[in-house]
Amino acid sequence: MCVGLIGGMDRLGKHYAAEAKQRGILLKVFNVPEASMAAKIRGVDALVIFTNKVSHRARREAVHVARSRKIPVFLHHSCGVCTFRRCLDCLKIRVEKG
Repeated sequence: MCVGLIGGMDRLGKHYAAEAKQRGILLKVFNVPEASMAAKIRGVDALVIFTNKVSHRARREAVHVARSRKIPVFLHHSCGVCTFRRCLDCLKIRVEKG
């Protein structure tokens, strides 16, 4: 499973990656808006967006791409590791239920 993370804090990147790795999830982190971000988002199974650390334009674009491809999106204002951990746990529960 591959999860995309948009936003967040650069200094917490290694902690986000560690949480994902503990759960057997490959993590793709997008801290800065990229021109080809939409193409990269298409390859993920779920998307987590920390809205307090990303521009409105990047959020809109990411949500549009994810919803058009039926990718689950988790929007959270807080960008802490605990919030990210809860998102991953919710995602795992969704996958197990089928």
